[in-house]
Amino acid sequence: MLFRLKPLKSLAAVAAATLAVTGLAACGGGSSSKKDASSATSGTVNWWGWTPTDTATANGYIAAFNKQYPNIKVNYKLVNISDWVAALRPALASGKGPDIFDMQPGAYVTQFKSFAEDQTQLASSALGADWKTKIAPIGISGLSADGKLTAMSVGSVYAGMLWINGDIFKKYNLQPPANLTEWQHVCSVLKQNKVGCFVQGAAQEGFDQDTLQSIANSVQPGLWTKVSQGEAKWTDPAIVKTFSIWKQLFDSGIMQSGAVGYQQYPDANNDFLTGKYGMVMMGTWYTQYATDKAMTAALSAAGVSGAKPFPIIPIAFPDVAGAGNTSEMYGDADFGLAISTKTQAKAAAETFVKWMATSKEGQQAIADQLNDLPSLQGVTPNFDQISLVDAATQKDPVQQLITKAGTITEPREALLSSDVQDAILAAATSVATGKASPDDATKTLQQAAEAAGVTFK
Repeated sequence: MLFRLKPLKSLAAVAAATLAVTGLAACGGGSSSKKDASSATSGTVNWWGWTPTDTATANGYIAAFNKQYPNIKVNYKLVNISDWVAALRPALASGKGPDIFDMQPGAYVTQFKSFAEDQTQLASSALGADWKTKIAPIGISGLSADGKLTAMSVGSVYAGMLWINGDIFKKYNLQPPANLTEWQHVCSVLKQNKVGCFVQGAAQEGFDQDTLQSIANSVQPGLWTKVSQGEAKWTDPAIVKTFSIWKQLFDSGIMQSGAVGYQQYPDANNDFLTGKYGMVMMGTWYTQYATDKAMTAALSAAGVSGAKPFPIIPIAFPDVAGAGNTSEMYGDADFGLAISTKTQAKAAAETFVKWMATSKEGQQAIADQLNDLPSLQGVTPNFDQISLVDAATQKDPVQQLITKAGTITEPREALLSSDVQDAILAAATSVATGKASPDDATKTLQQAAEAAGVTFK
């Protein structure tokens, strides 16, 4: 799962920033004229990605692929997301980089679309002329640009909900909070028992944006998307109210002390997994930790030796505005697989992409990891072969979450440029720390969006 790690910037600096696109189009990939050294059933393919973050997961996909295509060797190279652009751009430009590379909706499509083959024909050949009806819509729109499909979506992720520690809530006889008052009550009870309530890495834009979008959907459903599209302004009173409620999370003690200095990974993630907090803001990618195997591995990675796995349970984001609105979820394709225009193994690369993104076998492997929701319609996790930590409390909520996610059309990051996301982070942190009022912060955010080239109606 991709989360951009960005330094904090002052609002003034962000407002003055302009969209840095000079040279992006000039260094496009262009179609390769080199001879294909592979075939549809043999060859060597190099795949670069920031996800799966666990190479064992990627190698598991490759092993399953090799059962059907034993003569295609796929090498997976994990690249840290903070190094992604710096590593990928020169590698693609030189023609010595990957044959296949991860692609995410939004800024990365803009930056790397010229290096990616158009996969429209590949999708049609794999799924038929009506291929768009067989793939989650959100996995198509975000990966398309300039009339071409830059990558085939492997799976999608959705946010706009919370995860709770089922054992902690059970121990203190707590119910999931449905509104701001109930959320404050839960925090009060937990703090009285020296347990943290809610933890978030507020230094990381992606998660601030998730919380803000969820608050906005409680205030006025769908407005965040309209603002992201330029159909409304960041200075809209409902967005100002959104930032006011965001500030209230800090002032009321729902947000943990020092949150603005926290990263979601590893800080907030480790604090939640080690039982220090009862709630965390994570999306559907966190479903994997509902399983005994993944939770045990996660606890070990967090430095907890011999810890007993605990059940995590998804809950709806509370109606913090108190307006009676359900805070709907939102999402994007987690990542798609793009094929380099300079690959010398195009045929084999196409075989791997088709297997991962369009075959029932490949998509079932994705589904059963409970990390991404598969792109191919009708493929769901095989819970008969998945061991949850506590099926009695987890199975129904997890299945309901997966079913609900399949109906979501509201985007998460696809509509926002990196400049606007920088501005959102600056606005969020300035309000949280009291350096700017919600009104002033949204005015500066609006100025930054206009400077970044967003046209508003």
